[in-house]
Amino acid sequence: MKKKILIIIGLIVLFLIFLTSGIYLYQQYRIAHAIIKVNLIDSLEVEVYSKIRLKDFIQNINGKIDKNFTIDTSTLGTKKISFYYTNEENIKVPYEFKIKVVDKTPPIISMYDTYYMTLGYEGNLEKELFCGDNYDDHPTCKIEGEINPNIVGSYPVTYHAIDSSHNEIFHHFTVHVTEKTSGDNSREEVNTTPLQHVINTYKNAHTKIGIDISHWQGDIDFQTVKESGVEFAFIRVGSQKGIGGEYVLDEMFKKNMEGFIKVGIPVGVYFYTYADSKEESIKQAKWVLKQIRKYKVSLPIVYDWENWDFYQEFGLSFYHLTEMANAFLDTVKKNGYEGMLYSSKNYLENMWMKTNYKIWLAHYTAQTNYQGDYQVWQLCNNGVVDGINDHFVDIDVMY
Repeated sequence: MKKKILIIIGLIVLFLIFLTSGIYLYQQYRIAHAIIKVNLIDSLEVEVYSKIRLKDFIQNINGKIDKNFTIDTSTLGTKKISFYYTNEENIKVPYEFKIKVVDKTPPIISMYDTYYMTLGYEGNLEKELFCGDNYDDHPTCKIEGEINPNIVGSYPVTYHAIDSSHNEIFHHFTVHVTEKTSGDNSREEVNTTPLQHVINTYKNAHTKIGIDISHWQGDIDFQTVKESGVEFAFIRVGSQKGIGGEYVLDEMFKKNMEGFIKVGIPVGVYFYTYADSKEESIKQAKWVLKQIRKYKVSLPIVYDWENWDFYQEFGLSFYHLTEMANAFLDTVKKNGYEGMLYSSKNYLENMWMKTNYKIWLAHYTAQTNYQGDYQVWQLCNNGVVDGINDHFVDIDVMY
């Protein structure tokens, strides 16, 4: 009896194998003889970091694509794109084509027409000028022409930058070497921006007026600040001591957090960073989270990277710069907080790439013409606020 059962099971297994093989061979036959009509766009060359999807390459197709996925364009070179689609005969067929990812964007360099240098200057102007690239961490950036820092005079030179894809940019400017001066000790009149002026100009049903502060503002009378009309505050949690340096808690952080929270002013925090890698940014985010865990932080945690004056020292493409910010902000988000990127108009428009996080725009003007989206606008750094005596304050509008 057992033998008969085993024979029957064996026959069933063989039948299923033959049936499966038959179905597979039939499917392969149908695919091999399927009608495939795919017309691609004329140019299959795309710019590096382009936000592009499969359907963007297809003009016409005799069927329906299974999945319109995003194409990875983060590396240069030829890339094979494979996908499936179901044609008009209801046959699921494979298709593939190749695209070429290229970099046609030149580096960005300092664009001032005039620079001044004190007699006996011993720095490296070539490295001090701004030079960065969307793709290359280390574009070649050189001054062409002679400058003698030991002889007073004017020196016409050219700043030349080129990346690994041979995109290049030139800028002609003049370096003036001048005598050392004793300096002018006279005090110029300083313009100020009273908080009440900002409230009168920008406060409405859709905005709130606030400030951002650090130890530079000294001891604060928090109740007076609230009574003056301040509705929120961003507080510096700390900073990093240069590239690769330790993280330092702002000396007034604890007092400022407790003070603003006690009088009922909502707070967010920002960290001033010198990060030069994703790993460093993640470490910093975790450090910030540790510092704020006992406080009620209802506004965003802000990534503040402002090291443009010596950008070449970091060896970062604009892509890797933005990747660092995203790493910090992703870590913040995973821990239940809202993240935000702080930067000024020029750098947001030219250096930072697209991020999925809200923007804190710095643009010191009466009416910004920044075209991107932003939630907070830092409109001045010379604000005068009751309760913060003898120190200027950054004033912000939140939308």
